[in-house]
Amino acid sequence: MAKIYPVCLRLEDRLCVVVGGGAVAERKVLGLLEASARVRVVSPVLTRRLAELAAKGVIEHVGRPYRPGDVAGAFVVISATDEPEVNALVAEECASRGIPVNVVDEPALSSFFVPAVVRRGDLVIAVSTGGRSPLAARRIKEELAAAFGPAWAEYLVLAGERREEILREVEDPAVRERLLDALAGPEVFAAVRDGDLNRVKELIGRAAGHGRA
Repeated sequence: MAKIYPVCLRLEDRLCVVVGGGAVAERKVLGLLEASARVRVVSPVLTRRLAELAAKGVIEHVGRPYRPGDVAGAFVVISATDEPEVNALVAEECASRGIPVNVVDEPALSSFFVPAVVRRGDLVIAVSTGGRSPLAARRIKEELAAAFGPAWAEYLVLAGERREEILREVEDPAVRERLLDALAGPEVFAAVRDGDLNRVKELIGRAAGHGRA
């Protein structure tokens, strides 16, 4: 299989089309919504959760089987039906329109793969096996989720704020580099792993304070 190039896409307010309305499609839709995408679901039937989202206007629902033209204007497309013929047609249309497409469980028809993702605020850790073993990707994700707890989300907020202060207030390049390095130093990471946010705040605050001294 060809090598893949990992990227992080900004999907806010971009149209993303999901073909299919079952449990797999639901997971894909929820992931897209988490990235603030505009989601259109093409399917004659929906899971209860997707039906609720459609009723609330959170997603657009096209309540019929896929037809050519349904992916027009999409930034990315995910085909998650249990009908191989439909998935192939979706992939063919996307290829003709130059739209990236992921066909669930069909790597050969896909131009991109949806990784297993761990989110901790702005920290996003993605795991992909190139479509070869989704189960392996999911289990690696579970290990990463256990290793990177909720404290990482708050740490990134604090570190981001201090980073902006240092960049704004510290003129000496050498001092600036040392302080920025300290924000992600071993002591800080150890405190984050322990979930000791008071210690994290102390260490990060110390770095910023030294920069102003």
